[in-house]
Amino acid sequence: MAGPDIDHRATFVDHGDGTRHLRREGESYLVWQARRLGNTRTFASLDQESAESQMNRVLGIKDLSALGVGAIIGTGIFVLTGVVANDKAGPAVVISFIIASVVAGLAALSYAEMACLVPIAGSAYTYTYATCGELMAWIIGWDLILEYLVGAATVSVGFSHYLGAFFEDAFGWTANPKWMNAPFKYKTDQFGLTENYFSVPSFVIVVLLTILLCRGIRSSTRVNNVLVIIKLIVILVFIFGAASSVNTDNYKPFIPPNEGTFGKFGGSGVLRGATVVFFAFIGFDAISTAAQEARNPQRDLPISIGISLIGCTVLYVATALVMTGVVNYKEIVREAAFKLVADQSGGKWLAIFCEVGILAGLVSVMLVLLIGQPRIFFAMALDGLFPAWAGKLHPKYKTPLASTAIAGFICASAGGLFPIDLLADLTSVGTLFAFFLVHMSVLILRWREPNRPRRFKVPLGPVFPVLGALSCIGLIAVDSVSAIIRLIVWLAIGLVIYFAYGRRHSKLNNPERYAHIQTMPVVDNDNVHTLEVKSEHTHAGVGEHKV
Repeated sequence: MAGPDIDHRATFVDHGDGTRHLRREGESYLVWQARRLGNTRTFASLDQESAESQMNRVLGIKDLSALGVGAIIGTGIFVLTGVVANDKAGPAVVISFIIASVVAGLAALSYAEMACLVPIAGSAYTYTYATCGELMAWIIGWDLILEYLVGAATVSVGFSHYLGAFFEDAFGWTANPKWMNAPFKYKTDQFGLTENYFSVPSFVIVVLLTILLCRGIRSSTRVNNVLVIIKLIVILVFIFGAASSVNTDNYKPFIPPNEGTFGKFGGSGVLRGATVVFFAFIGFDAISTAAQEARNPQRDLPISIGISLIGCTVLYVATALVMTGVVNYKEIVREAAFKLVADQSGGKWLAIFCEVGILAGLVSVMLVLLIGQPRIFFAMALDGLFPAWAGKLHPKYKTPLASTAIAGFICASAGGLFPIDLLADLTSVGTLFAFFLVHMSVLILRWREPNRPRRFKVPLGPVFPVLGALSCIGLIAVDSVSAIIRLIVWLAIGLVIYFAYGRRHSKLNNPERYAHIQTMPVVDNDNVHTLEVKSEHTHAGVGEHKV
């Protein structure tokens, strides 16, 4: 609903009491508009939003940790390990995982501190809004939409590959590959067409999960907890069952020599591999999107982030060592490496057992990512940057129904159309960009809010956030140019939407639009005021806003 017309020629007086969005005396129109882009949400308004949340606070440490493990252990360990070993790093995929885990660990520390300070839905988007202003918040929110949507689509592609392998091993039935694989292919930064029609399993599984998520967070997390237990059992059985078949000759050379192209083995291949497998660590930040559904977010979020990241890193490294030790990296089947290793080490029984666990694991990853994405929509809609329908909760299930359904359909379509290489590469660079801004948010708040209570603080002052920010930039720099270009294009599309809609409907910068339907909580210096805006335009074009 459109608000009252506002005369932008008017000169307003900033009283310092919640009118930062208004034009100051003598301020040019361009300077006024540029200043509004940097307006931040203050902690009083964030605390108020958290206190007034209608979402069901039902998640404890166990549920939140399971969400993290559910999102982290999936395509990275079951699918991307084989892709990176075969195409980029060889056995040194282990080093790629270690590099990625260090970068993720530094990000986890910053996420933990920010989760204590800003315990509401929105993750890095909300953190950035409180520190860097509205424009940067929009950019990171738009980036997170890409991260979660494309991330879940990536996992759905891996699910389709393993579902086909399971049908063949368990029932002797070979599915028609034209309906199991994407119609597009992507190799060495080049697109092409395949003879396939559409990946039906990728599409169907996302649609089914979307329906489940629409029915509430409690039922969704119960399903996720069961799936996490299944896949942890399978991974441990795989590691100990296949370890006896390791041939140390397969580790030679541990870092294969570069083949003349940057990122094709050698040291550059290890670094490029780290940017790809970094996709495997995005789960812990999905925990922070459920902050408004946690019972005690300021205590439970940091603990859950630490538990999920440390445990999953150990399993990643152990699995990569076993996988490249059993099968030579040159012979690894890219998308179904886990199955190949199981076949060669334990026979058919181990392969089928692992496939069941893998399918369960991939479903849990998609489930958590599909939980996170609509809550980014939800947080941005509450701030007015997206239409109001995205911020509405189902009256019974208390879930963002419309945004969940739309995100699920887009994700399902992407999984059915595009290959895993393209999707994983794009997700990784977007995730690194989000982590970079979270590190910067920690540094900014250490300077602007040094005395604000923190249940958890990143150790060594600014050292770890600075190292984390630099490591994110470093991995982005060695990623493929095409992935960076696609991210820039995506962000450019987002900026067009922001300036066409978000900037004009922002509740922080345009409370006049909402004054006729609600009172606006406005904060300055952590004091909450109720803003009732009246627009009184004179014939001379000069108006006055009364607070």
